[in-house]
Amino acid sequence: QLQASGGGLVQAGGSLRLSCVVSGGAASTIVMGWFRQAPGKEREFVAAITRSGTRSLLADSVEGRFTVSRDNARNTGFLQMSSLKTEDTAVYYCAAKTLWKEVKDQDRYGRWGQGTQVTVSS
Repeated sequence: QLQASGGGLVQAGGSLRLSCVVSGGAASTIVMGWFRQAPGKEREFVAAITRSGTRSLLADSVEGRFTVSRDNARNTGFLQMSSLKTEDTAVYYCAAKTLWKEVKDQDRYGRWGQGTQVTVSS
């Protein structure tokens, strides 16, 4: 199971840190991805991080503003979001897959968290 949390309401330019707790297995066995879905839009890739945390990938739209990390000892992944923009408003999901391959493709993820709402006001 994956449990995402940390969303909320923040002003443009502000920061939030999302967490994703992994249960039912060691977090170190999964690649963790982050996706988001804005109202009326398709769900899109945001970030992904390898099982060890040594490599990550960010979408162009968040590069330089977001960072992704993980603490396998705590079975938790993080998405640190800074310099938030109104267009970052969305429900954010964490997801798990086994291999570091096609990590931008949401159809490759087998487990999903429930989502956490992030709202950025102007």
